[in-house]
Formats: sequence, C-alpha cells, structure tokens
Amino acid sequence: QVQLVESGGGLVQAGGSLRLSCAASGRAFSSYVMGWFRQAPGKEREFVAAISWGGGTTDYVDSVKGRFTISRVNAVNTVYLQMNSLKPEDTAVYYCAASLRSYGLRTADYDYWGQGTQVTVSS
Repeated sequence: QVQLVESGGGLVQAGGSLRLSCAASGRAFSSYVMGWFRQAPGKEREFVAAISWGGGTTDYVDSVKGRFTISRVNAVNTVYLQMNSLKPEDTAVYYCAASLRSYGLRTADYDYWGQGTQVTVSS
C-alpha cells in the first residue's frame, strides 16, 4: 500500500508557473513508476506525464510538451510537476499516481492515486 499526497495547486494567470509536488509514503518509492494525470470539469481523466523508476525515461501528452517537466527525488519520496507557460486549458484537478506493475501512460496502468490538487489558470 502507498499513500500519495499532492500539493502546490492554486490560481495563476495565463503565462505563469506552478510546481506540483506529490509525497509518497509506504513501500519503497523507487519501486514505482510515477505519473501525473488531470481531469477538467465534464471531461475524462487524462494522462499528463510519467517518469520511470530511476527518472531516466519521461513521457508527456503533446499539449504540455516543452512547458511541463516531471521529475522525482527518490531520496525524499517525492515526484514533481513543474508547469510553465500555463494556459487556461490547463485548468483541472491534477492527480498523482503510482504503478508497481510497468511503465504506462493510461489510467488503467496505475494502482494508487492521490486526492488531487486544483490548478486554475485565468485568462
């Protein structure tokens, strides 16, 4: 079992930046593939970014490439999502997720989820 707690969301103007953090507790953090997903009102939860166990492999949805960066520090059991050049369409609840099984980009690939943190980008 692992517990995930996100923080760092908030209200920001278009063009601004936020850094989300996700602190994990429980089993060895380095055993997990970590991902960030988001869900806007009336829409399905979508993949945003993923990072492999040691951080050597990352993937992003096309809409955030060049603007968002996922990273992890295994020594402090934390994964981050640095979000720059934010747009109103980035407004959503952002969820951190962990997978024990394999590296994946789908919600079904992940076993554990945080409670989410709201990101609102004003125009």
